[in-house]
Order: sequence, then structure tokens, then C-alpha cells
Amino acid sequence: MKLTCPRNSLLTACQLVSAAVPARTTKEILSSIKATAQDDALTLIAFDTEVGIRYELRGNTVSRAGSAILPIAQLTDILKNSNDDEISLDTGTEVTKVKVGTSRYELPTRPVDEFPDLPAFDDAGRYHEITAGILRAMIRRTAFAADKKDSGGRFALKGVLWEAEGRVARLVATDTKRLALCEGPASVYGVADSVKATHLVPPKAIALLERNLTDDGELVRVGLRTNDAVFQTERAMIYTTLVQGRYPPYKDIIGQTRKGAAVQIPLPVEGFLSRVRQAAIVTDDESKRVEMRFSPGKVAMQARGADTGSSEVELLLPEYDGPEVNIAFDPSYLVEFLRALEGEPTVMLEMTDGTKPALFKCGDGYVYLVMPLAG
Repeated sequence: MKLTCPRNSLLTACQLVSAAVPARTTKEILSSIKATAQDDALTLIAFDTEVGIRYELRGNTVSRAGSAILPIAQLTDILKNSNDDEISLDTGTEVTKVKVGTSRYELPTRPVDEFPDLPAFDDAGRYHEITAGILRAMIRRTAFAADKKDSGGRFALKGVLWEAEGRVARLVATDTKRLALCEGPASVYGVADSVKATHLVPPKAIALLERNLTDDGELVRVGLRTNDAVFQTERAMIYTTLVQGRYPPYKDIIGQTRKGAAVQIPLPVEGFLSRVRQAAIVTDDESKRVEMRFSPGKVAMQARGADTGSSEVELLLPEYDGPEVNIAFDPSYLVEFLRALEGEPTVMLEMTDGTKPALFKCGDGYVYLVMPLAG
């Protein structure tokens, strides 16, 4: 394999695929990537046997087609520490010669056939399509709520629930203290609209997919299969095995919350986010708590830390004229949610009282449920 390619483009490609390279592995070759050059394309593959990516970079000058195993960490460092426009790669049986400007490197390589195959996207199978901009927003509004800790072996909660039902795609994430659900329009192929497919996608694959959604208008093909899933963008194909386990009955949980939610409070997203952050300044590890008192025309927030002081913050709510309600939240749960509402001016808060879950609603397709803190 011998080629010349734009340095910045190759650096971007290496940074994208490196997210699928395992931090630790017993298979040394998985710490590298597989590169294949043909015509004007360079295809990079990274795979940790559970999550993998195939990324295609075009616009290269290929002198000799072929494949090679490249050490991704060293190659990325070379690309980062150069200001030259182009980089040349020339692979032999034992080393790959790298030329960037006046700098020369020799990187060790390994037999190509030792690298595991990455399953392909099956065009003949059942899949749905969704616009990249919509999908990225759905991921940002849900994935943060997935369980980030090893909570008693509840592995299902670490994944993001992905459902395709009719002409709707739905993502759900929860750690049992909060739950985020977001829906978006999708086109379905190879399966009847009435059929529902439910899968649990691991967080690493979700993060890798989000990083590759760079063009809002492109269509992303999503193939959800029995034990794995594939996602195809214009440049990348992402593969992942699925998380196994039973997911909580999220529809019942949301339905029960909304059933008793008599109080509805419209909130300005930026103003509410700002006040929550201000009130939370004095919280510490033992007092992650902001108390809120909603009353006609305003919300008053208070927080206190044993060694960090106290805070009192108010936000005017001229559109609210309902009853007084007192409730307390972990401020980090609100901040993560509100930050995901980029571009949204308002959000509706629905609740019963300070002892039952609160539900935030934005538009027709996004809800976020949060458990209040006990008094």
C-alpha cells in the first residue's frame, strides 16, 4: 500500500475511528487499525470485537493498492504534530514508512489477516432511515441519562433503548433516578409499519455514532438485528453487539407520572438553567441538592453546604399563576437535561407535589422524568 493524502483529513479520520480502539486488550493487534487503499479511497477500520467502525476517506492519491495494520496512537501523534498539508504512507512487509514534510518515520506493522473482520451492512435486511441532524439531537437528549455506574448488575440500564415502531424512531435512557425519551420521524424498509423492534445499544456505540453525525442533512441507515446493530452514514459504518437484559416498563412509568400531574409550569430554558447553576455553586458532594419553591409569578431556589455556605436565587415566571409547590432536585440532573435543549426557548414542567416524580416536556417528542430528593 502506497499513497498520499491530506494530513488534516487523515487526522480527523484517525480521531474518529480511535474511539473504537480498546484502551486495554489481550489482543495486541486491536490496539492498531486496519487501513486499505484502493482507487482514491483510504478505508480505516477499528474494532474491539464488540464495537467497530469502518471509515472511508476519499480524495487521496493511491500509487499502490493494498492493506496494512497501522499503530493508531503513533500515527495520530505524527499527524497532530505536523503543519504540512500532506502525508505519504508506504507499507512494506515489516514497516510502514511515513513522510510528512521533512520528517520521516518507520512504524511497525503486522500481518493483515490477523485483524478480525468487521460485519457489513446488509442492504437486503430490515432497516430504517433517519436524518442525521434529528438523530444527533435525539442522542444528545437521551444518552446522558443512561446508567454510568455498575448498579448491582443492571446491565440493561447502561444501554440506550432503541425502538423502531411504524414511522417513528425512539431512544430511551434511564438510571432509575431519571428517564429521558426522545422520538423522531423515520422511514422504514423491509418491515411492515406495524412491527416494533426493540434493542439495547451500548453507550460506546452511541457515542461513536454521534461523533460521526457531521452533516445534518444526510440520511443514516439503521439496521437493528437480533444480537447486533449496524449504522451506515455516507462515510462510516458502525457495528455493535447489543446489551442484553430486560428494560424497565418506561411507558408505564411516564404514564403514571403524567396521570397525576395537575401542576404545569412553563419555564424559560436559558433562565432556568442559569438559576439552577447559580444556586448549585454552594453544593458539595454530600449536599447535591437545590430546593425550589414554585409560587405564582416566580420560583425561589435555595442550596446549602456544610462547609461551602448557602445560596438564594429567584427566577420570575410571569406565566405561572398556579398553586405553591415545594420540591428538591439534584442540580446535576437538571443541568445535563437543560444543556441538551440547545435552541429550545421553553420547557414545560409537569408535577403533582414534591414527593412524586417531575416530568419535563419539550414539544411532542421529548420528555424527561426526574425523581425528587426526599425532604
